[in-house]
Amino acid sequence: MPIPPFVALLRRKIGHDLLWMPGITAVVLRDRQGQPGHTSTAADAADPGHSLEVLLIKRSDTGAWTPVTGITDPGEQSHLTAEREVLEEASVVARVERLVWVCSKPPMVHENGDRAQYLDHTFRCRWVSGEPTPGDDEASEAAWFSLDALPEMSAWSAERIECAVANAPEVRLGD
Repeated sequence: MPIPPFVALLRRKIGHDLLWMPGITAVVLRDRQGQPGHTSTAADAADPGHSLEVLLIKRSDTGAWTPVTGITDPGEQSHLTAEREVLEEASVVARVERLVWVCSKPPMVHENGDRAQYLDHTFRCRWVSGEPTPGDDEASEAAWFSLDALPEMSAWSAERIECAVANAPEVRLGD
């Protein structure tokens, strides 16, 4: 995965020491009704959420399917990070609807030995335009998936999708 320039600069100063970073998860949703090739069903009419699709990328470093994620640049607003990362990684234009979850992830060690811990901001986003295709080298694939036919993914990714779809009135805080 490419390291943002500001992180590379910090790493030259602190080496592999733990670095605290703000990050985002963008859960992009669209209604497949009205999309080419979709035929409305009785299930669509009975449950409006039944026809929702979520945008996922297949990470080129791990092969895992996830929502779009990214690191907030210094001075950048987190919701704009979400929109930027969706465009960069999946070639899709999306707009943030709202923040649905904020939590700190456990410390981790990247393949190169860098230690990091992320404060994740999960946003519910709506699709505006574009069909998914990998936009940079962080994703090997990008695609829409029906909520009832998601690929295998981590519990962390699935939980963020569930939170965004549920769209509770309060922001979820912590684990």
